[in-house]
Amino acid sequence: MTDYFKNIPAIRYEGTTSSNEFAFHHYNPDEVVMGKRMEDHLRFAVAYWHSFAYQGGDPFGGQTFERPWFGETMADAKLKADAAFELFDILNAPFFCFHDADVRPEGKTFAESTRNLEEIVDYFALKMQTSKTRLLWGTANLFTNRRFMSGAATNPDPDVFAYSAATVKTCMDATQKLGGANYVLWGGREGYETLLNTDLKREAEQAGRFLQMVVDYKYKIGFKGTILIEPKPQEPSKHQYDYDVATVYGFLRRFGLENEVKVNIEQGHAILAGHSFEHELAMATSMGIFGSIDMNRNDYQSGWDTDQFPNNVPEMALAYYEVLKAGGFVNGGTNFDAKIRRQSLDAEDLVLSHIGGMDTCARALKAAAAMLEDGGLEAARAARYAGWDNPTAQAMLKEGTLDSIAARVLKDNLNPQPKSGRQERLENLVNRFV
Repeated sequence: MTDYFKNIPAIRYEGTTSSNEFAFHHYNPDEVVMGKRMEDHLRFAVAYWHSFAYQGGDPFGGQTFERPWFGETMADAKLKADAAFELFDILNAPFFCFHDADVRPEGKTFAESTRNLEEIVDYFALKMQTSKTRLLWGTANLFTNRRFMSGAATNPDPDVFAYSAATVKTCMDATQKLGGANYVLWGGREGYETLLNTDLKREAEQAGRFLQMVVDYKYKIGFKGTILIEPKPQEPSKHQYDYDVATVYGFLRRFGLENEVKVNIEQGHAILAGHSFEHELAMATSMGIFGSIDMNRNDYQSGWDTDQFPNNVPEMALAYYEVLKAGGFVNGGTNFDAKIRRQSLDAEDLVLSHIGGMDTCARALKAAAAMLEDGGLEAARAARYAGWDNPTAQAMLKEGTLDSIAARVLKDNLNPQPKSGRQERLENLVNRFV
């Protein structure tokens, strides 16, 4: 136990009339939405790296946070774990997520780093015996250490490829041991800074083979969870190979993995790719590769990934609408890949940021469910494409040729007129719920 969160009570649902800032005002875990408990819909996870490893730095300044567990010893790592599980219990969080480098000190050798990870995993397992919090997903940090400056799977040095593969193996073993629901790969430096020294074909083939080995190892160890890729377009690389959902799908098809791997979609990454969050979710569900989400937001006045806690209910409602329309999460969930601001120094700030994010997600989920149950958006969508349900239209799509279609246009003297897309009406409809 630590005293870092001393005097902060366990957070309970008190409803919208409560003025207690250390309470949920919208997130009621037991509230039933569309036949399922809210907690089971949202499947919240705390991000270990932002909440406990982040020191408050940004590209223009260094550490601002002072945490008692900031150090490079196993004792520090265990103190960090103690504080983490105290926060999980305060929030009654069902899940957490971590990278290997978040939870264990770096060893002088790979073997030492692995021993450190295994020791912390055993410590997590003990903590989980007295906590409800489970592992949503584990992953490997293959981007921070200078050895990964030219990528991991795509590195021009085969020894870095080998080191990366061995690291992923240890992290998959850790995820399996802790009963993780998913395993995530984020290629933080799988891209290029200049084409002058880059072989695109070779690097893509290396990345494809690497992912095939990950899938093979999943089956070897009997991992029942989902393998996920997290798309991101840039930052830190000039261009990353997992640019967005559509790019990832093309990569999976290229290497025969479209039925083995799904995506973990982050709101901030979607914006960096020039998309909306709901666009990326809709793309993933349409392609059958939707898995999980990282919930955060960017500052729209900044051009980089600020990883702030979510607070935009209308945007989030449209995102959860796509999630609910697809049937909801299976193994995935809502991971807060978000960090408090570098001026937010207090333990209370770390708790309150999660309360706000969880409340905002709850409001968005309920709005999304109400929209889906209302049926207005889906009715309008069905009406817009109703002509394609006609047998003639279906036959044209399945069996038509340019010759046969052109003959029909001439025979029936087709002269189609445009029809309104009714965008403003639909936006007004959405505004009734958010």
